[in-house]
Amino acid sequence: MTDLVGHFLLFTVVGIVFLLGPLLLGYLVRPFAPNTEKLAAYECGEPAIGSSYVQFDLRFYVVALLFIIFDVEVAFFFPWAMVYGGAMQLADHRLVGEARTQISERMLNAPAGSLSVDNIISSQTAYHLGVTGLFDILVFFGVLLVGFAYVWKRGDLDWVRAMAQEAQQRREAAVDATLKI
Repeated sequence: MTDLVGHFLLFTVVGIVFLLGPLLLGYLVRPFAPNTEKLAAYECGEPAIGSSYVQFDLRFYVVALLFIIFDVEVAFFFPWAMVYGGAMQLADHRLVGEARTQISERMLNAPAGSLSVDNIISSQTAYHLGVTGLFDILVFFGVLLVGFAYVWKRGDLDWVRAMAQEAQQRREAAVDATLKI
């Protein structure tokens, strides 16, 4: 137990040194020559207009979240494609011998030469796996499309239209304000 705690403390200390070491080194080595241009706030390399403590439009966050959601969902297609491709190769009844054994080992994540003849995936089993995988990905893609349609219908993808609606609402509010005066 003491050995485990000692390793944990050593790892923690080394981690803290690795984090604080470059920060301290940078603080001691870097030159300090402030001027108004260096101290000015900027956004993406562009000069800031107004205060840097303004709230951002919610659409920036919505678009970023939508990108992350759909980008991560698309990443699930790659492992599916590997399994589906292997299953469809094994579904070919003309595939025999060493090729069937190698693909079965890859599909079952087994070391080379470790599968017995009884554990090699048959063409019928591979076909059922491929059809099941196809329907699974169609359901997954359908749910993804429903989410995309919802976002589209809600108007989160229509950036220009939303900007035009806001401008129209501002104009109407200005007209209402002048009519009240």
